[in-house]
Amino acid sequence: MSGSVPELRLSDFTGGDPATRARFQNSLFASLRRWGFVILSDHDVPVGLLDRAYALSAALFDQPETDKRALAGGLRGYTPFGAEHARDSHAPDLKEFWQIGREPTPEALEVEPLPPNVWPATPPGFQDTFQALYEGLDRTGQLLLSALAPSLDLPEDWFDSRVRFGPSILRLLHYPPVPSDAPPGAVRSAAHEDINFLTILVAARGAGLQLRDRDGSWVAVETEPGKLIVDSGDMLARLTNGVIPATTHRVVNPEGPNISRYSMPFFLHPHSDLSLAALPSCRHLRPPEPDITAGEFLSQRLREIGLA
Repeated sequence: MSGSVPELRLSDFTGGDPATRARFQNSLFASLRRWGFVILSDHDVPVGLLDRAYALSAALFDQPETDKRALAGGLRGYTPFGAEHARDSHAPDLKEFWQIGREPTPEALEVEPLPPNVWPATPPGFQDTFQALYEGLDRTGQLLLSALAPSLDLPEDWFDSRVRFGPSILRLLHYPPVPSDAPPGAVRSAAHEDINFLTILVAARGAGLQLRDRDGSWVAVETEPGKLIVDSGDMLARLTNGVIPATTHRVVNPEGPNISRYSMPFFLHPHSDLSLAALPSCRHLRPPEPDITAGEFLSQRLREIGLA
């Protein structure tokens, strides 16, 4: 197979005429069906905010290890280097990360039992910047689900109430230079599929992201700074009975200079009590998998990757 991940303009959906909006919706569905990925340009997340976020992320991870570990908070705050591994790998991923969740406001807590965030005192401006980025990527994810819904024989607003206060996560990733004593077979992020509905990745600072195409070959996924890379996760694959697949991807070790790589994926999750039973329009593809809630599915996967 050949080709590359298509690039779409989100403004065609948010500001286009009916025909332009329909073309975007059809192209988004086609790209996720074919690749499990799509690249987005002309979105509403300011490029200046993305640049500021990457600068603050680098400053955060540059702090002493003892300071970072003092802010480890399970699924919030800091997770040390080598703590996570892919579901089908015993070797640790060569990364450290920081996780930010939805703020547990009274309105949100009526829907989802959200834990509090962990906010570092330094670098200055961290909390304001990443709250703004979280909100911007959350809105973008909800727009994409609205665009997908008609292709699944759903009303355009079907996903809205099902993800509005979901336990979505913004993860700041740092892949340090690969250490000389790394375990055999360890890579920055071993081959895996994402757990959630959609992942929205701010174009990374550094190469290495690859997807596995349908013929088993690996294809680099790269784009310019300021654009977003979107992929579909296991929960959406389960809900659509495989109509929209979760594509395996990885981050390989650098072939050139052994330098740090920074990345910021936003994992869009539905409410924990949402059933992932196959949608009626997708049940014809194959026998549906047993029913499970999003919360049960997430708990199962977190155990499998060493985070629970």
